[in-house]
Amino acid sequence: MSNSSSISHFLLLPLADTRQLQLLLFCLLLGISLAALLANGLIISAVACSHHLHTPMFFFLLNLALTDLGCICTTVPKAMHNSLWDTRNISYTGCAAQLFSFMFFISAEYFLLTIMCYDRYVSICKPLNYGTLLGSRACAHMAAAAWASAFLYSLLHTANTFSLSLCHGNALGQFFCEIPQILKLSCSNSYIRELGPLMGSAFLLYGCFVFIVFSYVQIFRAVLRIPSQQGQHKAFSTCLPHLAVLSLFLSTGAFAHLKPPSISSPSLDLALSVLYSVVPPALNPLIYSLRNQELKAAVRRLLTGWFWKY
Repeated sequence: MSNSSSISHFLLLPLADTRQLQLLLFCLLLGISLAALLANGLIISAVACSHHLHTPMFFFLLNLALTDLGCICTTVPKAMHNSLWDTRNISYTGCAAQLFSFMFFISAEYFLLTIMCYDRYVSICKPLNYGTLLGSRACAHMAAAAWASAFLYSLLHTANTFSLSLCHGNALGQFFCEIPQILKLSCSNSYIRELGPLMGSAFLLYGCFVFIVFSYVQIFRAVLRIPSQQGQHKAFSTCLPHLAVLSLFLSTGAFAHLKPPSISSPSLDLALSVLYSVVPPALNPLIYSLRNQELKAAVRRLLTGWFWKY
């Protein structure tokens, strides 16, 4: 029987069984990660360099792009390395760092999406108070609260998870380190210690979800009271990108972790884990830029400036 003190490394789940498929998935992950880095980097640069985009909505979008970059850089490079060199190893400290980083960025993204929902609520339901409720100082405080809460949240869970005794080997059923897979390796008595923090997390995440649902109920009621169809369409269009990103984020994560055990299989679990950890950070910039003319114009000006400069 082994415990956490005797484990020097973990074995991650390989992305494929054959060498040819591993190399193919390496190329696919490389393309996705480069596209995500480029798209999120363009959004960050465009918002930072365009003074007319220095508004609450784009400020939170910049923060969201930072979390997307963090999510991609946390899980994909190690998976690409393992696929390229046909290995499964990740060190004990590397696993702890990966788990902390992924928890930090994914929880920060959820908190930021909740704040962005509040931004849409104030913009549509309380437009006269928008400048007061969402001034530059208030936005900075809310963003700082989201990042600080995510840091404390991930630190608590990482410390608690890696303080458990591990009695069932070191092989993880996932291509990156995450809490449910490490809990499967823990002793039954130690497993109970993690239930308290998990229940607290569920309460926090459910509270954010209730706030989001309540806010959008109020938003839809306010939009339906707008007399003109053009006004309704304009109000809905400002919420559509946020709704699409939020739906993608919640649906992929919920289905990956809450699916019935009867339909669970290693290949399905692996596909779903890629879906919720890799796909949203790559698609979020595309979703936000498709319907936002200001952002597209700012990115176009940025690219044009770089082209003429070099």
